[in-house]
Amino acid sequence: MALVAAAAVSALLLAGCGSDEPAASGSAAPSAVSAGPQVLLDAQELTVLDQPLKYLKKKPAQVTSSILTLDPGQETGWHKHPSPIYVYILEGAISVEYDAGVVKEYQSGTAFLEAVGTWHNGTNKGDVPVRILVVNMGAKGVENSVKRP
Repeated sequence: MALVAAAAVSALLLAGCGSDEPAASGSAAPSAVSAGPQVLLDAQELTVLDQPLKYLKKKPAQVTSSILTLDPGQETGWHKHPSPIYVYILEGAISVEYDAGVVKEYQSGTAFLEAVGTWHNGTNKGDVPVRILVVNMGAKGVENSVKRP
């Protein structure tokens, strides 16, 4: 019964989110619901440096998300991540240099799994701020990001 109620509430919420236009008074037909979600990253098993995706297992898992904004010319500073990180470029573009001189460019709308355990530095070389959604799939007591000494 609870499952049926949850499905009904979800359907009502989705029906109410179909359009940014105000509803015309007395309109008979509800707005259409989209065909499904826009997939940003599907069944990815490798990081940007072709490392197999592996989760930390010895401590309780925890997920942290944030939005990082870099102004034109700003850098992240050299750092690395001990656990997997999902990244989505919301706006702008970023250039990331990895150890050994590998450089990758990521544009708005790009989703990827960041390298794990590899030093890297991101730079906004564009004329507009870059906004990045970062989702850390870490573990309790483990830093999400480690700065290079």
